[in-house]
Amino acid sequence: MSKKNHEPAFTPGQPMRAEDAQKLLNQRPASELAGLVVKGHLSLANNPTRTELPADLAADSLDVSGCTSLRALPPGLKVRRLNVSGCTALEALPEGLQCYELVARSTTLRRLPASLRVGYRLDLEGSASLTELPEGLKVGSLILRDCTALEQLPEGLDVYFLDIAGCTRLARWPQQAAVRVGRLNARGCLRLTTLPPWLRELSQLDVSGCEALSDLPAELTITSWLDIAGTQIGWLPVAARGAQLRWRGVPIEPRVAFQPETITAAEVLAEQNAELRRVLLERMGYERFLAEAEATTLDTDTDPGGERRLLRVELEGDEPLVCVAVLCPSTGRQYLIRVPPTMRTCHQAAAWIAGFDNPNDYHPIVET
Repeated sequence: MSKKNHEPAFTPGQPMRAEDAQKLLNQRPASELAGLVVKGHLSLANNPTRTELPADLAADSLDVSGCTSLRALPPGLKVRRLNVSGCTALEALPEGLQCYELVARSTTLRRLPASLRVGYRLDLEGSASLTELPEGLKVGSLILRDCTALEQLPEGLDVYFLDIAGCTRLARWPQQAAVRVGRLNARGCLRLTTLPPWLRELSQLDVSGCEALSDLPAELTITSWLDIAGTQIGWLPVAARGAQLRWRGVPIEPRVAFQPETITAAEVLAEQNAELRRVLLERMGYERFLAEAEATTLDTDTDPGGERRLLRVELEGDEPLVCVAVLCPSTGRQYLIRVPPTMRTCHQAAAWIAGFDNPNDYHPIVET
C-alpha cells in the first residue's frame, strides 16, 4: 500500500481537522495543498526546514513560531489568531492580512503593511529591526516592548493599551493619537523628554526609568497607579494626584518621591516591609543613611585614591546593607558602592566590583 493511501482526504475549501492538516503538511509540498481549510488550532511551530505554506490557507489559529526558514506568508491567508514569533527569515507580512490577534515577537520585520488589520492584540516584542508602523494603526492592545530601532509612533495611532517599555530610541510622539483610558507602559524609554498633550486619561502609567522625563501633561488624569521611579518628575499635576504613586512597583507616599530629604535612618530601620525599606533606602541615599545609622566598619585599607572603608548595617528581615566607600583618585570625591553582604574586606569588595569571584586573582596596576 502506498504512503499516499495513509494520507487524510483533502479537498480544497473543505474544512478538515487540525491534526489531519498537520499530517498532510508533513507529507506533501505546500504547493499541492492550495485552499487548505483547517478547523481549530494548527501548530507547525519550531520546524526549521519549513519554507512555505499553502496558498489561500484558512485556519482558526495558526502557529508557525520558530520556523526560521519561512520567508513569506501565503497569499490569501485567512486566520483569526496568528503567531510568527521567531520567524527570523520572514521579511514582510502580506498586504490585506486581517486577524483578531497577531503575535510576532523577535522577528526581523522592519515595517508593517498599511493594509494590516488586527482587531484585538498586536505583539511585536523584541522585534529589534522594526523602524516603522503604518499611519492610522488601530488595535486594542499594542505591544512594542524592546523594539529598540523604533524612533517614533505613527500618526493616528488608536489603542487602549500601549507597551513601549525598553524602546530606547523612541523620542517622538505623533501629533494626533489616542491611548483610550487603558494602560501606558513606557518604562526605560531613555530618550523620551515629554508625554503628549493628547494623553488625557489613563488607568495605569509606568514611566519608571525614563530618566529624561521631568513632568506630566497638566490635564492628564490617572485613575489607578503611576510609577515614576528614576525620572526627573518633581511634582504631579492636580489632575493626576488621585493616582496611587509607585516606585519600581512599590506603593509609596508622595513625600518619598518628592521630599526624600525628610527620610531618616530611623524610619528606614523601623520599616517592616522589605520592599518599601529598599525604596526608602534608595531615596535617602547610601551615604546619608550609613552616616545616620552609625554603620559598623568591617575593614579599612588604602588604594591610589586614599582610604577605603567597608561598612555594614543590619536590616531586620532582609540582607544586611554592605557598602565599600572609595575615593576617586582624580577628583577626590567619595563614592559608596553596594556589594554583597558576604564581603569581608575592602579588597574583596573591589575585586567583586571588577568582576572577580576570587579576590586573589585581582591585582590592578592602577585603580580608577
